[in-house]
Amino acid sequence: MIRTMVQLTEEQLKALKELAKARKTSVAKLVRESVAQYVAIQTKEADYEAKRQRALEFIKYIEEHPDEFRDIEGKADVSVNHDEYFVQAIEDDLR
Repeated sequence: MIRTMVQLTEEQLKALKELAKARKTSVAKLVRESVAQYVAIQTKEADYEAKRQRALEFIKYIEEHPDEFRDIEGKADVSVNHDEYFVQAIEDDLR
């Protein structure tokens, strides 16, 4: 392990010492666990943002190339108007 210096407020250190005592562990271990958890969360958020950006780019591509994304009947707006098409299909079946 590498030794490092961290500055905490009095309140933070007091809370860490109380928690360490209650958990029968060291303040250093609590800090390491906290840093590990923070890094994991940030990594997940970065992965989420990357996936979000890819999805937005794909939506933009679909909007720019609507002819490439049609259903078997040639409709390009089924995802937007699916309720209307569903009602229409039911009404057609009832006739």
